[in-house]
Amino acid sequence: MLTPAQLRAARALLGFDQRTLAELAGVSLPTIQRMEATGSGYVRGVVESLTKVVEALEREGVELIKENAVSSGGGRGVRLRDPTSPTLREPPRRAPDKASVA
Repeated sequence: MLTPAQLRAARALLGFDQRTLAELAGVSLPTIQRMEATGSGYVRGVVESLTKVVEALEREGVELIKENAVSSGGGRGVRLRDPTSPTLREPPRRAPDKASVA
């Protein structure tokens, strides 16, 4: 299953805007926009459209990695280490300023 964040990240790795991905996948721009705008969870939509998008990304060299799966390909990429949604994580703690400690 593909998440909206994975789709946005894959597109960013390729340097594609939404229109370019839509053209390469043979789907409409609003289809890509809806897929990326879905809240948390997985991309929803027509299976045929989703399949076209995934196939287009793979043709361009993107490897979509399932949660907790091992990447079988080589090359560079990114992976979210913590499966918790970024909005659910605590914000990073900053070191106190020296001026405020004194």
